[in-house]
Amino acid sequence: MAADVWKETMVEQKVTYVLEVEGRIIVVENVPARVCLETGERFFAPETVERLQQMIWEDRKPTRIVEAAVFEYAA
Repeated sequence: MAADVWKETMVEQKVTYVLEVEGRIIVVENVPARVCLETGERFFAPETVERLQQMIWEDRKPTRIVEAAVFEYAA
């Protein structure tokens, strides 16, 4: 009886982290993460998460501002 084996290949990559805070879209580029090549799931080290939170809540001046199109998904 062969057991199904799920193989995950994890690689270190720089990713773009996007979130919404109080109606504002925030983009953080070049964030270090471990990324699963099979699923695309991203894992962040605790230190990285702490730094992201600090950057976002400090309300410091961004590197640049970008414009984004917004669509509403309606069935």
